[in-house]
Amino acid sequence: MNGLSLGEKLFVQGGIAQDLRSDGRKRLTYRPIYVETGVIPQANGSARVRMGGTDVIASVKAEIGRPSPLQPNKGKVSIYVDCSPTAAPVFEGRGAEELSTELSVALQRCLLGGKSGAGAGIDLSSLIVVEGKVCWDLYIDGLVVSSDGNLLDALGAAIKAALSNTGIPRVHVAAEASGEDQPELDISDEEFLQFDTSGVPVIVTLTKVGRHYIVDATLDEESEMSSALSVSINRKGLICGLTKRGGAGLDPSVILDMISVAKHVSEQLTDRLDSEISAAEAVEEE
Repeated sequence: MNGLSLGEKLFVQGGIAQDLRSDGRKRLTYRPIYVETGVIPQANGSARVRMGGTDVIASVKAEIGRPSPLQPNKGKVSIYVDCSPTAAPVFEGRGAEELSTELSVALQRCLLGGKSGAGAGIDLSSLIVVEGKVCWDLYIDGLVVSSDGNLLDALGAAIKAALSNTGIPRVHVAAEASGEDQPELDISDEEFLQFDTSGVPVIVTLTKVGRHYIVDATLDEESEMSSALSVSINRKGLICGLTKRGGAGLDPSVILDMISVAKHVSEQLTDRLDSEISAAEAVEEE
């Protein structure tokens, strides 16, 4: 947390109450978003996202694996976040490990749905090669380069951009196998299938400061929060996941209102992010 003086705290709280935050934004306005794709050549897909002073990178690595016996018609996705100790003073020592775990779990809840995969923002069935025998395993790694608040939304945006940048090798089943034997595969080095990100949601975090809630909170604003609700919403307006942090409880009516606001904000964020991703991919192809 930032060690703000009493005057700085009152300035942050007063600005939010008056809908004029310390950087000039309104309560429901995001900072400018900048996207770069293809930043890690050895990955199947990667992207870098900057929101103000928050800078994160996401990469996707695809490997052939075997589906879980409980979900033979779905591939597997794992998400792990690493916080650079130089990103913020709070990341030094065990602070980085604890936050890395918290962010990883929150991203899994927001993007992968429940344990059954129901409501997942990433279509796991699209990762199947041979049902019950062969699938693609996606390993998504996030790196926090620098932090000025709202890490979850920024990482969600970077993962969406990295998946949009992901090419999965075309697989031809050379020979079917009987029983428990694995089929013979021919994995192309030249043909790649673009990962479909049409259902991948954006994450909108509403941070409650006093009686109001804001989006895209800075570190100073987060230091004054009582609680925060993160909602992942896809382009159709469907909720894919939800997670809360902060010690203060939230009344059910407040949660419903926050979800309604998050849905409205997500439409603008999705359009803006998709536009930035398209522009970044056009630059990469030049």
